[in-house]
Amino acid sequence: MAKKWLIFLGVLVIGAVAFYLVYTYVYNKPHKDYAALPAEATLTAQALYEAFTQDQESAQSAFLGKMVEVNGLVDAIEYLDDQPIAVFHFGEGLFGPEGVRCTFIDAAAAGDIQVGDMVSLKGYCTGFTGEDVILEHCTLTP
Repeated sequence: MAKKWLIFLGVLVIGAVAFYLVYTYVYNKPHKDYAALPAEATLTAQALYEAFTQDQESAQSAFLGKMVEVNGLVDAIEYLDDQPIAVFHFGEGLFGPEGVRCTFIDAAAAGDIQVGDMVSLKGYCTGFTGEDVILEHCTLTP
């Protein structure tokens, strides 16, 4: 009987330690500060779009999961809830304009950009939808 209690206590202690480690290192993990990350590639928005439309596999290996700085002329500003999205259009597709879409971290990160402004943005490349190159966590760069 005492042996069963020792086994139960051992399992309970191991479970508590495992719970603490998961909570500390996984659940409570700090988020990346995307604004502070340096850009790993710098190019025009059109060059980024053309890289994905011409050879998607090599563009994914070069840009996917990396901070990319793009510059170009803003063709539209869209909003998803209160989150601004800068859009650079470079083609016309089946579902409308195609290009590069940059979702800002927050409204303050977008600053006062307007349609027609020449801007330089830094964002985390999350992929190509077949129509648009998606950059998330974008900020204006000086």
